[in-house]
Amino acid sequence: QVQLVESGGGLVQAGGSLRLSCAASGSTFSMYAMGWFRQAPGKEREFVTGISRNGGNTYYADSVKGRFTISRDNAKNTMYLQMNSLKPEDTAVYYCAAARSSFDSMQYTRKDEYDYWGQGTQVTVSS
Repeated sequence: QVQLVESGGGLVQAGGSLRLSCAASGSTFSMYAMGWFRQAPGKEREFVTGISRNGGNTYYADSVKGRFTISRDNAKNTMYLQMNSLKPEDTAVYYCAAARSSFDSMQYTRKDEYDYWGQGTQVTVSS
């Protein structure tokens, strides 16, 4: 089992930046592919970005490509999401998630591919 705790959310003006963290415990972090999802009020939870076990494979939703960067530090059991050039439409609760993974070349973009979830952190971008 993996326990995930997000932090770093907050209120920021459009054009600003935030860095989210996801701290993992309870199991071997490097065994899991990781991802960030977000859910805005009244909308479905959507994929934002994912990263392979070794960090060598990263992939993004088109809506955040070029603005967001995912990374991980397996020695610290932590994943990060650097968000730049934030827009009001980025406002959502952001969730980190872990997927049991056997292949670093795979891309996990569906909610049902992930086995563990954090409780989320609110990101609000004002215009």
